[in-house]
Amino acid sequence: MSAPGQDQSHSHDPDQTIVRLANRIGDFFEAFPDRDEAIEGVASHIRKFWEPRMRRQLYAYLDGPQAGAGLNELVLVAVRARRTALRPDT
Repeated sequence: MSAPGQDQSHSHDPDQTIVRLANRIGDFFEAFPDRDEAIEGVASHIRKFWEPRMRRQLYAYLDGPQAGAGLNELVLVAVRARRTALRPDT
């Protein structure tokens, strides 16, 4: 049983946290009518606002046995297409 007021809707699993955060970005840019602009928007947001540790975790999830399961399709396209620009050391 959880404490009163404690939100149980978000997992404490780091992979699921990364998926949830990435999908929020994807959901926002999904509304853009220009697909290329949406892809660039996702990649740009991740590059600007995600620290290297988060980007490493995202790519470990993408490259691992989960193979990006649960990630928004727009996020998958963006992070695959812009992988070089999103390298954690950039």
